[in-house]
Amino acid sequence: MKRIRLNDITLREATNRKEGGLSFKEIIEVAKILDRLNTDVISLAPIVNEKIDSLLVRTVSSAVKRSALSIPVGFNAAGVKTAWEAVSEAAAPRLCVEAPLSAVQMEFVCGKKPDAVMEMISELVSESRKYCADVEFAAADATRTDPEFLWQALRTAAAAGATTITICDSAGTMMPFEFGSFIRSAYDNVPELHDLTLSVKCSDALSMAAANAVSAVAAGAAEAAVSVGGGSAPSLESAAAVIRARGDDLDYFCNIKFTELHRSIAQMNWITRPERSGTSAFETGMSIYGPSDVTLDANDDIAAVSKAALQLGYELSEEDMVKVYDTFKNVAAKKSVGTKELEAIIATSALQVPPSYELESFVINSGNVINATANIRCRHNGEVCTGLAAGDGPIDAAFLAIEQITGRHYELDDFQIQAVTEGREAMGSTLVKLRSNGKLYSGNGISTDIIGSSIRAYLNALNKISYEENNVQ
Repeated sequence: MKRIRLNDITLREATNRKEGGLSFKEIIEVAKILDRLNTDVISLAPIVNEKIDSLLVRTVSSAVKRSALSIPVGFNAAGVKTAWEAVSEAAAPRLCVEAPLSAVQMEFVCGKKPDAVMEMISELVSESRKYCADVEFAAADATRTDPEFLWQALRTAAAAGATTITICDSAGTMMPFEFGSFIRSAYDNVPELHDLTLSVKCSDALSMAAANAVSAVAAGAAEAAVSVGGGSAPSLESAAAVIRARGDDLDYFCNIKFTELHRSIAQMNWITRPERSGTSAFETGMSIYGPSDVTLDANDDIAAVSKAALQLGYELSEEDMVKVYDTFKNVAAKKSVGTKELEAIIATSALQVPPSYELESFVINSGNVINATANIRCRHNGEVCTGLAAGDGPIDAAFLAIEQITGRHYELDDFQIQAVTEGREAMGSTLVKLRSNGKLYSGNGISTDIIGSSIRAYLNALNKISYEENNVQ
C-alpha cells in the first residue's frame, strides 16, 4: 500500500492572521498535539525576528519527538543559515525553499525577473542541501504559472538537490479532474519527479481542496498539505476521514492516529480559535500538566540541568545557572526533579533583582453576581501607582490592574498554583511565567491567600523584566 504523508501547515498559516495570533505556549502545545497524532510534517512560520523566532523554533524542536519540522528559508543564503541554526536540533529537520512562479507574484513577492527567480531556486536549494538532507521546494501559485517555466523550475530544483517538490494551487480555482490532469502533466514533463516525493498544497477557496488532493494522490502525489481549520488547505480531519474510509479500496494509508483524532482536533480548534478575549490577561489559560517533560536526579550535572532549563524556554546566564544548580542539588538529594520543581527552582534562584515594583496593597471584589474587580497599589521609583480593572475573575482582574500600572502587556506563558502546606491556613505557591521579546521570565509568590500569592508572583516576574530592560548594555 502507498503511504500518504500529511504536512500540517496550521502553525505556518497562523502568522497570516490579522488578529488572534498564537502565543509561544499555544504554538508549542499545537506542535505537541500534532506530533502525538503522528503527523508526518509540521510546517512552522518563517523567521522574521531572528532572536525571538529562532528561540521559538528551537523550543518547538525540543518538544517534537517524531514529526519532521519544516521551516521556510526566505529568499537569500543568509536566511538558509538562520533557518538551519534554528531547526537543526529537531528530530527530523526540513528546510523549505518556496518561490513564487506566476508572473504577477514573482514581481510582487520577491521583486525578481524570471531568470533571477530560476537562479535563486538553484542557489537556495543547493545551499539548503549543504546543511540538511531533507529539502523541499514549493512552487507557489503553480497552477497560474506558464507551464514551460514551471517545468523548468521543477527540474532546476530537482537538479539542485530537492527531495520533495510541492505544487501549490494557491488560487484554489481548479476542479478535481483538472488538478489531477495537471499533476500527471508534471510527471510527464519532469521525469525527475518519479525519484522524489511529490507534494501538493490545495487552497479550499471553492471548498474542493480535499477532492483536489485526492485527485493528486491518484495521479501520483505522495504528500499533501493539511490544516486544522482548513481554508488554505484541506482540513486535517477531512483528509484523514477520506483515507480512513477509502484507503483500503484505493490502496493507500497514512500514519495518523485515528482514535485520538477527534479529541485532538477539538483541542487544537480551541487553541487556534480566532476569537480572543479583548480584556483577559490570560492568553493561554491555566496550564494543565500531564506527565513531566523533564526528569532529573542527583546524578545529573550542571550541563544536564542547563539543557533542561533551555528546553523549558529559559535562557540563563552562567551566574544564574550556578545558583539554579546549587538549589537543584539540595532538592535532588531528597527527590527527583520534574518540570514543576525545576521551574520553581528557576523562579526562586535565577535573576533575583532589586524590586522596581513593590506591592503596597490590593483590594479584590468578586462574586457570582458581579464582575470581578481589582484595585492594586504599587510603589515604583518612589511613587505610589494605582491600577483599577475588571476581569473574568479575581486573578485576571488583578493582572490587568498591574498592566494598567506598568502601561505594558506581556504574554502570560503559564500560570500554576499549588499548596505547599496542609490545613485550613495552608500556604499557596504560585508560579507565573511572562514572556518579553521571546525570553521567558518566571516569578514565584507564596501566601495563605491565593490571590495575594498570584499578585506577588506576577510582580516578581515583572521586576526581572524591568531590571533587564533598564540594564541592557
